Amino acid sequence: MITAADEALVRDHTVYACVMGSRAFGLATEDSDTDRRGVFLAPTPLFWRFEKPPTHVEGPAPEQFSWELERFCELALRANPNVLECLHSPLVESVDDTGRELLALRGAFLSRLAHGTFVRYALGQRRKLEADVRVHGAPRWKHAMHLLRLLASSRDLLRTGELRIEVGEAREGLLAVKRGEVPWPEVERRMNRLGEENDEAAARSPLPPEPGRAAVEDFLVRTRRASADRAPGRSGLTPSGDRPKRP
Repeated sequence: MITAADEALVRDHTVYACVMGSRAFGLATEDSDTDRRGVFLAPTPLFWRFEKPPTHVEGPAPEQFSWELERFCELALRANPNVLECLHSPLVESVDDTGRELLALRGAFLSRLAHGTFVRYALGQRRKLEADVRVHGAPRWKHAMHLLRLLASSRDLLRTGELRIEVGEAREGLLAVKRGEVPWPEVERRMNRLGEENDEAAARSPLPPEPGRAAVEDFLVRTRRASADRAPGRSGLTPSGDRPKRP
């Protein structure tokens, strides 16, 4: 359950907020939820206490999830698919100066590490689909659709060096999968082909082998320092966050 303090972090300190899921991918239908994702900057003085601010917050709205900036950057540097895609959402709801600087760094997070993380995530999801087929005779078709979308997005990222999450002309074919109109063996064939295309693209990808960690760390340090400088009474604070006692 979200606490009042956590809600305040999201409400008062969000630097970037967007819509993700089917609406951002161009796969929304009448029954689609609105998945909101965001990044908040916990004020630096909160880190001076024994109890640190949360690394993420669920809520306060339904289908809303936010990361603290440092955690978000850590995951993005590791090429976490969900986090990288969040940075490339076409549906931005709010962004401040810090958020704009974060978005300007999108390229620094992209590297060939994406090949391993995207494909590994896809393999985990595929095992779940195969378990559904064994137990129920059919997969969860919505999940199968999104797995195909993810593999195609990863392939194109590795080929071009750019991450685009909108499916464009592939929309109708993917929605046919969601409706269960494509037989499972054909879906498996498409997954296999996309997996092979990911491997081929990784071998000659224009992406660097590692992300630009130094640039991201510089941004994070500057942002933390600026937050500390904005703290009330900062000039008279000790490192503990208290005013020094008079002798």
